[in-house]
Parts: sequence; structure tokens; C-alpha cells
Amino acid sequence: MKVAKRRQAILELVLAGHTNVETLCRHLEVSEATVRRDLTALAEEGQILRTYGGATHIGTREPEPSLEQRSNQSGPEKALLARAALAHINDHDTLVLDGGTTTAALAKLLNERRGLHVITNNLLAVPLLRDLPEGHVTLLGGDLRPGSMSTFGPAAFTMLERLSADKVFLSADGVVAGRGLCEASTEQAYLKELMIQQAAEVFVLADSTKLGRDRQQHWTPLKTDWTLITDATATDVLNPFRQQALVRVETIS
Repeated sequence: MKVAKRRQAILELVLAGHTNVETLCRHLEVSEATVRRDLTALAEEGQILRTYGGATHIGTREPEPSLEQRSNQSGPEKALLARAALAHINDHDTLVLDGGTTTAALAKLLNERRGLHVITNNLLAVPLLRDLPEGHVTLLGGDLRPGSMSTFGPAAFTMLERLSADKVFLSADGVVAGRGLCEASTEQAYLKELMIQQAAEVFVLADSTKLGRDRQQHWTPLKTDWTLITDATATDVLNPFRQQALVRVETIS
């Protein structure tokens, strides 16, 4: 196959959602070195974005759902994920609670534990935390993100760097095995990275629609042991996570 024709075929495959090098090699029956060279050339032409292990099309970034849309999506699943997460929380734990509607669902259950210290940037969670038995809440300051009703920015970063926790519970726009958490802004991605650094145990709450989703351009790597709590059951969706040495997969029933 001529170079121009092969690169057009790669571009069409990337547009169709085939974004990793291994898959492209299999479809085109060419070597990994050839695919990587073609991906680099297409990226230099501005037709794709290179990613770790593959590529994504420039136009695949999608707008963030509104807060109202997120609140109305997967409500029963979020409640079940929150209940599963609560099983990992003991009395007197110190927790970091990320922004998002799924972690807000977890906040609603935390009054079932005593003596918790909850550190959070999640303004949706704050009213739900006011009656923690013997509890204490630390709100991370910073700039407001109206789209998620959470705080972020330098003030939140600085404050978090001076705190530590037993466990962190994270949400994300997408979760991709081997890459991490996909977010709409670099500030969100960096704040999650700090949360991970400051916690002894890491939990990601993600319903099945979030797994493998990479439609945003900013990433929080997951380079430590972590637990994925999800409602997904399909083998093809979960296998990429189960094949990662650092990941423990927990599915809700």
C-alpha cells in the first residue's frame, strides 16, 4: 500500500474510534514502526492528536455536559457506586472527596460513619456533610467551576499540598486503562493528581459510560495502586483494566 493511501486509511480508522497502535497495525497488516511513523506525520499535518499509545482525531473533543445533565444521568447507578464505596470507609478516616455528582452521592451516605474528616472541593457535597457525626469538613478554596460546582486553581492546589488523607474518591469525564482520568481542563486534571498524591488509597467511581471514554484532552495519570468501582459487567470493557497490574476492579451487583 502506498504511503498516502495508508495514511488516509489510518486517518479514517482513527475517525472511526480505532485509536491505539496495536489495533491500527492489525487492521492495516503493517509494522508498529510504520504506524507510529504515519501517526507522527499525520499529527505534524494537524490532522490528528498523538496520544500515549496511539492517536485521537482533533475533532473528537466534546463539550462538557451541563451540571443538570450530569445530575440526571445514571442516578441509580451512582447511588449503587456510592454504597459500594462506603464499604471501604471506616470510622475516623480522613477522606478526600473529589468534585462531581457521583462523589456527591457518596457524601450523602457519610453520616453512616463517625468521626470522619472530609476534605473536598465539591460544593454539591457540602450541604450533605453538615450533620456528620463527630465529623469535620475542610473545604478547599479557589476559583469556582460553575459547570461542576467545585473549586480549583492555585489556592486549592496550595491548600491540598499541606494535607493528607487515608483515602481519596475520584470521579472523571472518562477512565482509560493505562492512561488515567480524562478531564475537560488541565486545572481539573492537576487537582486530581494532587489528590492522588496526598492519599494512601485511591478509589475511582465510574459508571460503565465512563470506561474507555477519551473525548477530553487533559489527563490525570494513575501511577499507583488504585481501585475501580463500576457497574460495568462486559468482559471487553473490563479486561483492559484487569490486565493492568496496578488496578483492582470491583463491580457492583
